Amino acid sequence: MTGVNFVKQQVKMGGKKGFVILGPSIFLGLVLLVSGSGKLPGQAEFIDALLQSFWTPPLAYFIGYCLPWVEVTLGVLLLMGLFPRIAAGLCLPLTAGFMANNSWALSQGIEQFPQCGHCFGVWEELLGTISPLQALCLDIVLFCLALIILLFHPGGFLSFRPWFIKRKGEENL
Repeated sequence: MTGVNFVKQQVKMGGKKGFVILGPSIFLGLVLLVSGSGKLPGQAEFIDALLQSFWTPPLAYFIGYCLPWVEVTLGVLLLMGLFPRIAAGLCLPLTAGFMANNSWALSQGIEQFPQCGHCFGVWEELLGTISPLQALCLDIVLFCLALIILLFHPGGFLSFRPWFIKRKGEENL
């Protein structure tokens, strides 16, 4: 299925609402997928970065081992269109936690945290690092995108209709 057909199918599926949530779903899904997949190879470095902030050691280890997998899973669900409202709803506390962490880093002073620890993991070597202020702005945008998906997705809350499965009686686009 080409990208143009995917857009046509999304618009047909939910009218204007289907088109409105297409961009946020793709952007939020890609950011989470890149962020999570970048942290997986360097989990020890990510945990070290968490230990330098306000997290207790047991919580830092729990977050360090679970967070990358949660990000990858939510990113895949959003990109494939599987349970998009549930995935967006789970993104809200996730991004709120990111905002709290970056706000704390900013409150400690830019000299102590000149860059976002390991926001994108190994991908930072290729893409470059961002400051805690830039990360906070990105987190606010991601939070808003998750709200858009949650509020405007045309399917039901428990809808399980990936974009690659056609409805019964639906003609080829």
